[in-house]
Amino acid sequence: MQKSPGDGAFLLQGKTWKSAGLSSTVRVADVLQPPTDFRGSMERRCAAFGAVASYGRTCYGRHMSTWISDAKAPRSTWFLRGVRAAFSLPGLILISSFIGFAALAKDAGVTVAQAAFMTGTVWALPSMVVLVGAIASGAALPAAMFAVTLSAIRLMPMVMALAPEMRAGKTRQCVLYLLAHFVAVTSWVLAMERLKRVPPQMRTTYYAGLGGALVTTNVIVVTAVYAVADALPYAVSAALLMLTPMYFLTSLWGSARERAGHVAMVLGLVLGPVFHIVLPQIDLLVAGLIGGTVAYGLQLRRRKVRAA
Repeated sequence: MQKSPGDGAFLLQGKTWKSAGLSSTVRVADVLQPPTDFRGSMERRCAAFGAVASYGRTCYGRHMSTWISDAKAPRSTWFLRGVRAAFSLPGLILISSFIGFAALAKDAGVTVAQAAFMTGTVWALPSMVVLVGAIASGAALPAAMFAVTLSAIRLMPMVMALAPEMRAGKTRQCVLYLLAHFVAVTSWVLAMERLKRVPPQMRTTYYAGLGGALVTTNVIVVTAVYAVADALPYAVSAALLMLTPMYFLTSLWGSARERAGHVAMVLGLVLGPVFHIVLPQIDLLVAGLIGGTVAYGLQLRRRKVRAA
């Protein structure tokens, strides 16, 4: 809405409409501005309401026709759109991180078949780094399994947030269980950002294309890079591994809806190195618990102050 000069009337996007029942032009001002001359004003106001409603129906119809045409697109189209989303900037950052993982796996003595199998089954990069570290240190199998399980617990809230977004009326539980395997940092960020623009009945298909493309591509990348990993400097491998957590951190910071999210992230960054020295076995767990609890407490206190 903008104010028209001279008459104090408010116009919507500067638009006027011709009323079918009146010879004069009907403006939104006739709806929004109280009349100074009551004679004939009701007729003009009613005509203006009808014109605005007609314009609104036209815009709504255009939006719905586009939505319906997308909804009628075959599943293969939505699957391919998901595949295309996998090759966006976040997907390319993830690929670069798996280049670093391939070099790390070869340096730890993991074979190319084991590295590729690990990529397709474990999938989450931090859990894979934990598993490779356990293998390199000669840890027992139960200890390695326990470490990977603890690392994967962080994905549970992501699955719980994403599953309702994908579930439609006839979505089967087994489909959601299968797609939950693809949940990791990059696929979760992309899905939460883009699924709202996908028809509900096509969201599982879209996410299957997104997650399947990410997994398949990185299995191929790990296999190919493994052969030339010896030529990759160790510092470069470590830097590539850090790209994904840095992207995740910046994405969470930008998408945080409340100040408590920012407080929790800052506390985690500060307390993480401290507890890595004091309690190296459970450093991330303790830092996250303390940082999240403090941020939540501050948020509750802020709400009480506002309510008072």
